[in-house]
Amino acid sequence: MADEPLVLGIETSCDETGVGIVRGTTLLADAVASSVDEHARFGGVVPEVASRAHLEAMVPTIERALKEAGVSARDLDGIAVTAGPGLAGALLVGVSAAKAYAYALGKPLYGVNHLASHICVDQLEHGPLPEPTMALLVSGGHSSLLLAPDITSDVRPLGATIDDAAGEAFDKIARVLHLGFPGGPVIDRLAKEGDPKAINFPRGLTGSRDPAYDFSFSGLKTAVARWIEAKRNAGEEVPVRDVAASFQEAVVDVLTRKAIRACKDEGVDHLMIGGGVAANSRLRALAQERCDDAGIILRVPRPKLCTDNGAMVAALGAEMVRRNRPASDWDLSADSSLPVTDPHVPGTGAADGDGDEPGHPHGHGHGHAHDHDHVHELSKDNLYS
Repeated sequence: MADEPLVLGIETSCDETGVGIVRGTTLLADAVASSVDEHARFGGVVPEVASRAHLEAMVPTIERALKEAGVSARDLDGIAVTAGPGLAGALLVGVSAAKAYAYALGKPLYGVNHLASHICVDQLEHGPLPEPTMALLVSGGHSSLLLAPDITSDVRPLGATIDDAAGEAFDKIARVLHLGFPGGPVIDRLAKEGDPKAINFPRGLTGSRDPAYDFSFSGLKTAVARWIEAKRNAGEEVPVRDVAASFQEAVVDVLTRKAIRACKDEGVDHLMIGGGVAANSRLRALAQERCDDAGIILRVPRPKLCTDNGAMVAALGAEMVRRNRPASDWDLSADSSLPVTDPHVPGTGAADGDGDEPGHPHGHGHGHAHDHDHVHELSKDNLYS
């Protein structure tokens, strides 16, 4: 285990400041500072509020993770950070912090993809990913089916949402039902006491002529909202638990149905589910049931690793180090629309071979690194013990 790469990961794509430390595929620390309570009164995430919260939480969260892991910052083999996709301002805070720490410590920097990180985090729970891996990622911003022959370099999108993501639909229906924000956990809880067959809500994009792997939850959201409105206009009580259960069933039915179809079509016998909605109990149960029937092995991380966290970024960063992937340059930037086909953002000096090592940000094989060893030493002496 001592020979495995020790990597710190920083995640700030939305409203949670996550810092994780991983050695190989072993999780040593997972520190999270959430600003969700600050957004609750607005009914959704406010980008500027999230960015300011990241600024305040960054250093204390990193220090907490290092203490939890029982390691020094000097011991790290690299620092990974979510470069995108996500909220531009929030991403920028994380990228800036990662660059500062990596520069001061003289460590390689890895800008990685948020979605690929959600897949790679399962290695911390169930060991190395099979190749290829079929992944269903479901969150407030993404509902995607991805085929990953190599999580560090080859991730292929098969399908995605064409409108509302699953998590976004949960939040909007919770708002209509006056259940607060975020909507996923409370709908999951109430649905356990309701009848999932009480109301036959529509299943989007499941017709024979519809795209096989794409998702659409906007029509479902509208149908549920109109059903609730009709009840209220008629002066009738809205059966909240039955609505929650029926809505949730419509979402997870479509998600699991399409995921199983993708596995069969691609000849893949493993399905990994990640993202915040993967914490939903009904999604996990129905996915297990359908995977068992299809002879597919289901891999779902524990709920805490499904939501945004630094551990998933560190996991992908450690895999980058293990496979000798090139590190990022110092001009690494936040990219709010970074495509999932880019699992990480390699440095331009990766092919030069003139640096200290391929892609190492302190090498001089590209035009972005400079000889500032005296600055490095001063920073280390001042910042780290």
